[in-house]
Amino acid sequence: MGLKRRQRVEPEFSLAAMIDVIFLLLMFFMLTSNFVTTNSLQLQLPSSSSSSSIASTPLSVSIKKDGQGFQYYLGNNKAKRTDLEALLRAGVKAENADPKKVTITIAAEQGVAIEEVVYVLDIANRLKVKTILATSQLMEDE
Repeated sequence: MGLKRRQRVEPEFSLAAMIDVIFLLLMFFMLTSNFVTTNSLQLQLPSSSSSSSIASTPLSVSIKKDGQGFQYYLGNNKAKRTDLEALLRAGVKAENADPKKVTITIAAEQGVAIEEVVYVLDIANRLKVKTILATSQLMEDE
């Protein structure tokens, strides 16, 4: 008998195509998912129910827009950005109190970049004083 021996086919499985599909799925899910952003500063956004205005005190910092950039006012006096920390440090020492009991009021004009407010908050953090971020009164519909 001339029976031929069957050639046995060995099953092979190529992983290259599977890796390509997994890579494409990974790319799809990475691009369509929402990324978690962490806040570097733990800020509480200001809100107020009172309509009282804050008087201009020596430890109030106002930030206003002008043509070229931003102008800082310490109380009613103009201050340069570079001199602001030294002036605030002198104001805290003039209070003759524990720095933790001293409060600095920050009033930023609408349109001022948040980086300018954070700059003053950073100075207050280094001086270990409390800060108040002044808000404008909301106009209610009548």
